[in-house]
Amino acid sequence: MLSVYMAPIITQHMNNHILILDDSQDILDALQQALTEEGYKVTTYNYCEDILQLVKEHQPNLVLLDYLLFGINGGELCHHIKTDPLTKHIPVVLMSAYPRVLESLGDYGSNAFIAKPFDLEVMYATIKKCLDQQSELSYH
Repeated sequence: MLSVYMAPIITQHMNNHILILDDSQDILDALQQALTEEGYKVTTYNYCEDILQLVKEHQPNLVLLDYLLFGINGGELCHHIKTDPLTKHIPVVLMSAYPRVLESLGDYGSNAFIAKPFDLEVMYATIKKCLDQQSELSYH
C-alpha cells in the first residue's frame, strides 16, 4: 500500500480572513471553495440582521457583499461598515449581477465592485488589490 504525504499549501493569504454575505448558497459555496484553495480563511452567511455585529465578531480583513440580498440592500450594509469608526478600515467589495445598479444607486463607500458572473482571476486580483491597499494604509 502506497502512502503519500501531501504538504499543506501555504500561501501569502493564510492570515487574511474574508467574510462573504450573499443570498445564493451556490455562490457562497463556490466562493468558499475557490478562496479557501487560494489560502484565505473564509466565513460565509446567506443572511444577517446586524452587519456590524457580524463584522465585529469575525474581524475579517475584507468583506464581500452581494448588492441585492433578500429584502436587504447590500449597499446599505456596506455604508454601515464604512461609517462605523471600528470597521471603516475594512475593505468592502460589492458584487452584483446587475452592474448598472452602481451607476443608479451608488457605491456606498465600497472599495471595489465585481460583476456577476465573475471571473475568478478578476476576483482574486480585486481582493489582492484591496488587501494590499489596506496593508499600505496600516503601515503609514
